Amino acid sequence: MITLENLHKELSVGQLAARSGVAVTALHFYESKGLIRSNRNQGNQRRYPREVLRRVALIKVAQRLGIPLAEIGEALKALPDNRAPTAADWKDMSAQWGRDLDERINQLTLLRDKLNGCIGCGCLSMEACPLRNFGDVLGEQGPGAQLLESGIDPKMS
Repeated sequence: MITLENLHKELSVGQLAARSGVAVTALHFYESKGLIRSNRNQGNQRRYPREVLRRVALIKVAQRLGIPLAEIGEALKALPDNRAPTAADWKDMSAQWGRDLDERINQLTLLRDKLNGCIGCGCLSMEACPLRNFGDVLGEQGPGAQLLESGIDPKMS
């Protein structure tokens, strides 16, 4: 039964893990990265304010979207520590993350569409590469798949 006293009661790390579905070790890791915070009781045990539940849920959703923890941390730094993220907070974060996700989708689509012919000229010395990267000129632009990184059409190289 939920009472007013229970509503404001802080959660132990085990309770937070059970309620959030996140392992205790992950919660400790999130705390070490500054994504969540705890208080210490008289026995020096971690106690988490209830609003941390929503922060953990937000972290997990963002991670499933592929948002790096560093970016999640930056977004959470903009929020006050003493309250759960609101719908308006989520709207602001998801707008930025949505733009980033669109860019990643575009890059993955380009990779998928060019996968059979060339790996973005990283270079794997495939038969098509001399046509797309004659003289390995893209190698001068740095390591990795330059065509995919820059979005250059390999037919134009």
